[in-house]
Amino acid sequence: MNGQKNLRKRTKFIYLISPNKINSNFYKDLKEVLKTNKVKYFQLRLKSISTDKIIKISRKIKKICKYFKVKFIVNDNPLISLKVGADGCHLGQSDMDIEKARKIIKKKIIGVTCHNSLNKAKKAIAKKADYIAIGAFQKSITKKIKYKATLNDLKKFRIITKKPIIAIGGINQYNYKKLLLNKADFLAISSFIWKNKKLKPIQAIKLLK
Repeated sequence: MNGQKNLRKRTKFIYLISPNKINSNFYKDLKEVLKTNKVKYFQLRLKSISTDKIIKISRKIKKICKYFKVKFIVNDNPLISLKVGADGCHLGQSDMDIEKARKIIKKKIIGVTCHNSLNKAKKAIAKKADYIAIGAFQKSITKKIKYKATLNDLKKFRIITKKPIIAIGGINQYNYKKLLLNKADFLAISSFIWKNKKLKPIQAIKLLK
């Protein structure tokens, strides 16, 4: 009962990741979703698109995030993050080293994907990452899954750090509560919001209470 009670007290527990493509309806949908006050971070994750277009899109999103007091994170590229004045950047294991990224964006947020590896998490923490992301906990339609994480992995990560832990991978209205109850600080969600065949983005996010 106490766990359920603590869940009800949560407000901003979502780390929202953008769809792979930004269409004309996206900005309106984003405003509606952020207005629910459930989102703490928004990450722009775009692949196979020019830097100029990412910068243009980033500037629009930054204004929206600032209005709703949501931290705006750029995926992969600290230089773009710096250029658009984002709140930080997210790094994958094949992206720029944390220490190099820190020299570029200074005191802004740096998050790191650690998959299901305690060793990678320990290295990220030692290099002063601001948060670590672990997963995937479920299959995802956003990207191919190479690493599978379990609730037991989540518990082990929680033991080694007090830094925010972000759970990622196939999270929806049926499985999100158990991740929060097992001490994930935030839930990285994308396809459930943006690629939901049955629900509009605003309807989907309202199911995460």
